[in-house]
Amino acid sequence: MKLPAVVFLWFCAACWCQADIYKWTDENGKVHYSNVKPENYDTEQVDKPINSYTHQAVPDSHYYTPPPIDYPKRVVMYSTSWCGYCKKARQYFESQGIAYNERDIETSTRARQEYEQLGASGIPFLLIGNDTMNGWNPARFEKKYRQ
Repeated sequence: MKLPAVVFLWFCAACWCQADIYKWTDENGKVHYSNVKPENYDTEQVDKPINSYTHQAVPDSHYYTPPPIDYPKRVVMYSTSWCGYCKKARQYFESQGIAYNERDIETSTRARQEYEQLGASGIPFLLIGNDTMNGWNPARFEKKYRQ
């Protein structure tokens, strides 16, 4: 029983909100607008246009569909300065334009800790995305990097 009463009151409030708008000019030439009609000024009632928007259909050809993004995998190489295979890996990365981060496990304690936490053995030790690789072999690297 309460629901119909609430709906009725809501409808009445919505109708009450439909107030008229009045426009008048005061003695200084300033224009005023109000929903209350002033007694001592000549007013004109302002038309209230309904603000609505009719959409236009946009053809599918106007939408931009980006090509699939193929981000390269992140490569991290744990190495030492004297390692010959590390040197070959560096040269390969540079010749192929492969971005990589190198972490020297002899000069950086943090790199050494990461290396040990990863359970690595031997150098170079590579992180290729979420995959790992012990030693250096260009064919094995490419298979892990490109898949």
